[in-house]
Amino acid sequence: MSDPTGVVMLSNVRLSFPNLVEPQRKVNETTGEVRTSYNCALLMPPDDPGFAAFMKQYAALAADKWKEHANQIMQMVHTDRKTRCYANGSETVNRQTLKPYAGYDGMMVISASSKHQPQVMQPDGNKADPANTMLVQQLLRKLYGGCRVNVALKPWLQENKHGRGIRCDLIAVQFARDDQPFGAGEIDATSLFGQVAESGPVGPVTTPAAMPPMPFATAANGIPGLPPFLTS
Repeated sequence: MSDPTGVVMLSNVRLSFPNLVEPQRKVNETTGEVRTSYNCALLMPPDDPGFAAFMKQYAALAADKWKEHANQIMQMVHTDRKTRCYANGSETVNRQTLKPYAGYDGMMVISASSKHQPQVMQPDGNKADPANTMLVQQLLRKLYGGCRVNVALKPWLQENKHGRGIRCDLIAVQFARDDQPFGAGEIDATSLFGQVAESGPVGPVTTPAAMPPMPFATAANGIPGLPPFLTS
């Protein structure tokens, strides 16, 4: 659901590709500009009430900014994946397999980011004090790709030299519950290894013999390694 401030609440959605403990660093290959952000992707069914609230807020923003052209511009944004922060799961393709990521098919995806670390909510619903870094880090490290979270987002419209679009600020996040982690999971390598024979007791450590003297005499000026005929 949304509120008058424009914030949309998503409840019990799945977290994916979280960069919340440390910001993600991206370099523009053309300009060399470095951009850092805290970000994540959020997965939910198409009929999720949070997604409906998000789209309703997007439409209200568009009507207010683009007036009678709102529907036309929204349609243009919808046809260009790069200009929108929401997507169908089937559009989010793994570049190696060229298939949607596991768990994405049939879902809607909203990507959100922030220049600053988002507010971290405790299990009781209160905000963790940002000055209490140990508590904040403890709560954030419970978040992993695949777990369930409650998230506060704020959609906003882009209109600049890069074009028009819909983006989303990441305001706050709260761990909701565990779920199946995304990814291939741990590989069991048991069958690849055999038993190692027990070794005997370790013998005493011996001191290596002193290094033999250098084959050349030492020069009078203190530079080692010169042959005798060069030091006379």
